Parts: sequence; structure tokens; C-alpha cells
Amino acid sequence: MAIITEDKRESEIKETETTPLKTNSSSSASPTPNPAAATHDLGSSPTAKAFKFWAYFTFGISLFTLIIVTLSALTPQDDKSWFLSLPSELRHHYSKGRTIKVQTNPHSSPIEVFAIEDGSRKGETLLLIHGLGCNSYSFRNVIKSLGLNGIHAVGIDLPGSGFSDKSSLVEEERLVGVFGRLYDIYNDINEKGLFWGFDQLVETGGMPYYEDETTKTRVSTTKSVKPLNLNSEDMGRIIGQVIDSMGLAPVHLALHDSALGMCANWVSENLELVRSLTLIDSTPTSTALPLWVLEVPVVRDVVLGFSSVYEGILRSHCSKSINGTVAEAHRVLLTGRDGRRAVVGVEKGMNYSFDLEGWAGLTGIKSMPIQVLWSRSWSEEWTKEGSWVAGKLPQANFITHSGGRWPQEDAADEIAEIITNFVASLPKSVKKVEVEPIPERIQKKFDEAEGGSHQRDHGSHDHHMGHGHVHDHGHVHQPNLMDSYGLGQGFRES
Repeated sequence: MAIITEDKRESEIKETETTPLKTNSSSSASPTPNPAAATHDLGSSPTAKAFKFWAYFTFGISLFTLIIVTLSALTPQDDKSWFLSLPSELRHHYSKGRTIKVQTNPHSSPIEVFAIEDGSRKGETLLLIHGLGCNSYSFRNVIKSLGLNGIHAVGIDLPGSGFSDKSSLVEEERLVGVFGRLYDIYNDINEKGLFWGFDQLVETGGMPYYEDETTKTRVSTTKSVKPLNLNSEDMGRIIGQVIDSMGLAPVHLALHDSALGMCANWVSENLELVRSLTLIDSTPTSTALPLWVLEVPVVRDVVLGFSSVYEGILRSHCSKSINGTVAEAHRVLLTGRDGRRAVVGVEKGMNYSFDLEGWAGLTGIKSMPIQVLWSRSWSEEWTKEGSWVAGKLPQANFITHSGGRWPQEDAADEIAEIITNFVASLPKSVKKVEVEPIPERIQKKFDEAEGGSHQRDHGSHDHHMGHGHVHDHGHVHQPNLMDSYGLGQGFRES
């Protein structure tokens, strides 16, 4: 009889399938993973946060670089394009003035200085000198008001400002070859900014470099256009040449802002040319416009690249009531024709260690009529500064006004009235008219021409009557100022 037995292994398997799995009571069950919680932990990890920060930072820098490069590309580079892009008020201001050639030294190239005037030349002459970062356009209303009051008012743009020259042709030694080119690239980045370098990388894939690597480095003398870098002595000589060229002497001087530091030494050395001195919120130790914003690479791009930002700078440091149109005009004059670099260069040549008390104690200065016009509402610190200046000039009249540190923008009529009353209280000036003798060789040619003309007068009379040309030898020709920007006779200001 066969006995059928169940396989032991198969019975164990069946028992396992029918019996519930027993777990140790002391062990805890593993939690079920939560996908949402896992994602949250990943996003809050230090690595993820660092990645997000650098991603946003890179995007922000790229966007900012693109904006700056775009603004730089839209800015006209040549003088003619820059002039045609000016607001109509600036073109009108330019059309009413003229340019005068001056030289800082006999071996330098001539510099053109822009000047505008109003009022009869029979009246007392007042020369207005602006501070750094400013220009003659800011005095447009003061000049007009003074002219109506019988004062012959003259305003100029100091070299590096407004419509005056902001650069000159200089001769310098430079390296030629590989190292010379690398030095040029470094200077370009240092002067034009880091974003200019980024722009070159984006456009060309690298910095511009065309020199042969095997070229030997050598020193060569070249001529290049550089922003003006003038000091106080240069400014004094320029003012003297302007007075001489325009026949203004003797003049009443009005110095605004930092102009005191630039002109004080010249005044003390040319007392016979100056009748009186008016200081308009002028101190040798500071400037109203913070010039450091024109030097820092990224800051200067933002300040000069956006009209609203520059307007905010002027409102907070120069004139609280200045409007957007006027602020834009000042911004355009500062940015055009490399004006920013010129203003910074002039600022570096200023003498901030000027001794005001020692200067005021000079014999000629002590006997000169002086008045100090100062803002009474700008700030407590500025009021103290005015008291300090007045204390150093005990012989001066101290008068306050309701404007800001650029009072010509928000209190033009008030400033003009104060100056008019001050000038009227002084004895009238005696102008000296000097007639230069004609050189002998020139006079001889005139005599010969006059003798020959008598013989031709009868035969040529009818010939001249047949032409429509008239030559008025008594008229002083006013040069067409638009020629400076290559516009010739094609532009007329209505």
C-alpha cells in the first residue's frame, strides 16, 4: 500500500501564505514618502538658494549691461549729430552767442570759448562765471533781466563746459606694438567704462586687436584728442583773454559756486580790470553738483543715462524747483562732446587748499567792493557755510536770497535785482578804448590801393552799379556759429 505524504517545503509555503505577517511591536513603521514635502526640502537647501541667487544676479547684470550698451549706442558721437539732437531752447541759446579763441599757453592749440551777452554796452559790464558742472545756459534768465535793468551782462562757458571746447589736440609719447596696444585697451576701458568692454566682447567676440604679435614695441610721438585738463591758473588766463578780446574791461565779476577757487588768484593779480566782486553761493571748498557721481563707472552711467535720475540729483543738490526740461538741457550739455571727462579733469586741477582769509587780507582785495549772496533756505549746514565765508570777508556785504545753490534757476530776477542795486551804488566805470596802430607795411599797401583806386573810379563806377553786392565796411561780422558743427548756412533759428 502506497503512502502519499505532503512535501515539507510545500507545507511551509502554504502556511506562510495563510498566516498574517507578524511584526515586532518595538519597531516603528516607516512613514510613506510625500512627493510635495521632498520638493520643498530640495528648494530650501543651501545649494538651491545659492543657485537661485546667482541666476537672478546674472540675469540682472546682463539686463543692466544691455540697457547701458543700448543707451551708449543711441548717443550721437559726432558734433553735428549732437548739435542737431539738442532741444530747441539750447539751439536758441547757442544762436544768440558767439565763440572766442583763447590759448592757455603759446604752444597749445587754440580753445574756443562760448559767450553770450545782453544789454547796452554803454552800461556797466558784468561778467558771470559759473561753477563746475554748470554752464552759461543756467544764467539765461539772469542775463536777460540784467540787460533790461541797463547792465551789459556777459556769460561764458568755461572750457570743458556748455558749448565751449571740451577737448584739445595734444602731442604725447606712446608705446607702439603689442604692449602699446594692450596699454591702449586698458586706457579705453578705464576711460569709457567696463560696459564698453562688454560691448566690444559682444560685438566682436574679443577686444579689438589688430597688431602683429611679432611687432617690436617702440616709443612713438603721436597727436591725439584728449579731454581738457585745466587748472586754476589756466582758467584765469582764459578769463583775461575773454575780457581782452571782447573789450569788456573794467568789469564787475559775479562768481558762482566753485568759480571763486578758479578765479581768485587771477582777480588779485588783475585788480585794474575788476571793479567789484559778487559771490553767488561761492566757496573754494566744495561744488553744488557732487562730481563723484561723474567718476564712478556704474554710477555715472546711471546718472547721465537717465533723465529722471539726473533731475533728481539736481533737485537734491542744486535747485529744488528745477523742472525736467531744464534738467535735461543740463544733462545733454554735460554728456555731449565728452563733457563729463572734461569736467572731471578740470575738477582734479582745482585748488581746494585755497586760503580765503589770506586772500581777503591782500591790499587790493580789502579795498575792492564785494558782496556775498547766499541761500537762506537750502539747509542748516549751507547757512553755516555762508556765515563762514562772510566771516572771512569782513568788508563784504552779506545778503541772503530765496533760491538754492543754483539760484539763477529758481530766483533769477531776485539775483539780477540785487546785483543791479549793488553795481548802481558804485561810481561809474571809465572804459579805456585802445586803438592799435596799423603796421607800416599794411598802411603802405592801403595807400597804394587808395591811389590806384582813384584812377579806376570813373571807369568802374557803372560796373559796380550793375551788381547787387553791397559791402558794409562799418559792420562787424558776426560769425555763423553753426559752422562749428559743420552746418554752414543751412540752419536758421526762428
